[in-house]
Amino acid sequence: MHDSLASEPEPLSPGLKQRHLTMLGLGGVIGAGLFVGSGAGIAVAGPGIVVSYLIAGALAMLVMRMLGEMSAAMPASGAFSVHAERALGRWAGFSVGWLYWFLLVVVLAVEATGAAQIAHGWVPDVPQWGWVLVFMVVFTLANLAAVKNFGEFEFWFAALKVGAIVLFLVLGVLAIVGWLPDTDPVGLANLTGQGGFLPHGWSGVVSGVLAVVFAFGGLEVVTIAAAESDDPARNVARAVRSAVWRILLFYVGSMLVIVTLLPWTAMRPGESPYVAVLDAIGVPAAGQIMNVVVFVALLSALNANLYGSSRMVFSLAERGEAPKGLLRVSGGGNASGVPRRAVLASVAFGFVSVLLNLKWPDSVFLYMLNAVGAVLLFVWALIAVSQLRLRRRIEREAPETLTLRMWGFPWLTWTALAAMGAVLVLMLTDEAARPQVLWSGAATGAVLLVAWVRELRTKRG
Repeated sequence: MHDSLASEPEPLSPGLKQRHLTMLGLGGVIGAGLFVGSGAGIAVAGPGIVVSYLIAGALAMLVMRMLGEMSAAMPASGAFSVHAERALGRWAGFSVGWLYWFLLVVVLAVEATGAAQIAHGWVPDVPQWGWVLVFMVVFTLANLAAVKNFGEFEFWFAALKVGAIVLFLVLGVLAIVGWLPDTDPVGLANLTGQGGFLPHGWSGVVSGVLAVVFAFGGLEVVTIAAAESDDPARNVARAVRSAVWRILLFYVGSMLVIVTLLPWTAMRPGESPYVAVLDAIGVPAAGQIMNVVVFVALLSALNANLYGSSRMVFSLAERGEAPKGLLRVSGGGNASGVPRRAVLASVAFGFVSVLLNLKWPDSVFLYMLNAVGAVLLFVWALIAVSQLRLRRRIEREAPETLTLRMWGFPWLTWTALAAMGAVLVLMLTDEAARPQVLWSGAATGAVLLVAWVRELRTKRG
């Protein structure tokens, strides 16, 4: 374990600005999970999905606040992997770092395939695999260039997603109060009819939480990116503060608009409730508009995951937890300070994942996807445990670095840990979610076993 809490200077280029980080924090979680996946949540919870999103969003906010506190005090490109190592030992940093890397490169395949399906629908002459190849090459080049290029890509992607949600909220509220052409005030009929606000009771709300909690994954990338900004401590604190409340507004606000405007029974899993609302209020070509937004959301997530995975594996290499060959950083010119080998290693594994997804979506790739299904909860739990351990040390050794503090410490940290445990238990009792917990548990166990063997070898050596 590190004796000192002081952060080592990063060899990476500080090319990201405050606006990049703020938009990355906002855009990181606004993905296809919200635009399309929320339909499944509404189908199981009814209007109670608003409560499901409040609960899941509150948990994500607490995790983000803990992460922000540690990242502002100790900025590092490995973020929570470095924090876990300092708090709990090498085994923790190794385990959470590799699990998170594996999670990102597998999810990357889902995003690349989803974007390729949409593009193939627009230009059928280009096969799906051709689109995947185009996206992977474009974003590899963007990530091999200067980090500010990644920042600019992500800034505009996120701006489009945020703009789409704000416009949706404005149109939705105008439709609810009857101020749009050919609309009448809808009142509360859809919230109280069709079985009431909680048609499936609190068990429906709980099922809704399971359906939506993983849509909040992606928040973590902003704390990884902070290490490549000119003032990491101040920038990450500001990005976390601004992101947390706005995300809750976007998620909970848009769900409230959807279930107020339309009867929840009209929702179909796999179909975007946003398209259904835009169709209902008479927006022409609503399906195509939403297709463009989902397409941008998928490419944005692909770009961010490629960035996050390369920085995580680079940080692991820095600490001797990954091959030293990945430490090579480009020098000279505008693209100096980019860990090119780490980018290429992450792209290579991501590309293998895409090929497995295209070739065996219902067998090999499904097992891989299940193996990362609940890994996010393990990562979040280690973030919480690390924060519990590190907060006391920071207060003793470097209290001036606590520029962003976790609310209600330590009680809210313990509450968040208990909530994560409850979600895991509920997933085990849910037939659809159980395979994810079991496969993710096996993947986590395998990584912990490797970490334990490495510890033993180090002690003997």
